[in-house]
Amino acid sequence: MKAAIVTDFSQPPRYGEYPDPVARGKDELVVDVLAAGLSPRVRSQADGSHYTSNGELPLVPGIDAVVRDPKGKLRYALLDDTVLGTMAERTVIEQDRSVVLPGKVDPVAIAAAMNPAMSSWVALRRRVDFKRGQRVLILGATGSAGRMAIQVAKRFGAAQVLAAGRDAARLAELPALGADRALTFAELAEAADVDVVIDYVWGEPTAAAMVAIVTARADRSKPLTWIEIGSVAGPTAAIPSAALRSSRLQIVGSGIGSVPGHDFAKELPKLAEAVSAGAFDVHAKAVPLAQVATAWADRGARDRVVLVP
Repeated sequence: MKAAIVTDFSQPPRYGEYPDPVARGKDELVVDVLAAGLSPRVRSQADGSHYTSNGELPLVPGIDAVVRDPKGKLRYALLDDTVLGTMAERTVIEQDRSVVLPGKVDPVAIAAAMNPAMSSWVALRRRVDFKRGQRVLILGATGSAGRMAIQVAKRFGAAQVLAAGRDAARLAELPALGADRALTFAELAEAADVDVVIDYVWGEPTAAAMVAIVTARADRSKPLTWIEIGSVAGPTAAIPSAALRSSRLQIVGSGIGSVPGHDFAKELPKLAEAVSAGAFDVHAKAVPLAQVATAWADRGARDRVVLVP
């Protein structure tokens, strides 16, 4: 079969022949892949930089996809890290880590939306005790996951959602998605009294943002939960100890390991139902799997790239 294949972590995947998949466990199915999203998470899998990487090569990247099972049903499937991911004509899934989709959904739209929406959905449902009426700040709100996080937070009853990013043009689009206010990073002191921060940035910008927000809080004894999900600005952040000692700041992570796989699976049906019903604004761009090298080089795309075998 044809697949996107990584043979060197320093090089993008190439399109080529890969052995046909074989189902080995009783819960496993060999499925046809219809659409697989190219997310930052998949990029880090393919270059070996993700914290779950074991360095095994060759591998087919891809951690999720819309697939067709042997009975002809459409499913959204989530995979663990494996040498056979979803960027192939066929792959192997576990039935209990998939959800059957309505027959008339757009596979490209589902593949584009599920992964970025899942990050904030699972964080607010499984990593913190999020309550309706709380105020939320999203760092890195102009990316695909950040745009989805605005919509997820509103769906879960956030009283106010503040969206922060660097691209002024993209920030201007966010109120239409539900953001009550769009802020630059220089304006983050004005978000001082939020209850929850969803952070896709990390690195030096997060360290500076944390200091600005904690310093400006009207009541530093009021709990502030900082959920670290992404690290587009760097894998480490120098957090001053005073930021932790002078406020009720709690930092938690949300991702593979901090959220068990079965918890992800439990959230799939409701999230898939919401996405299938058109609850989220989705920007998708379908690209043939044969053009994977070109798609990989397009890091500035506004739309979520979805590879279609």
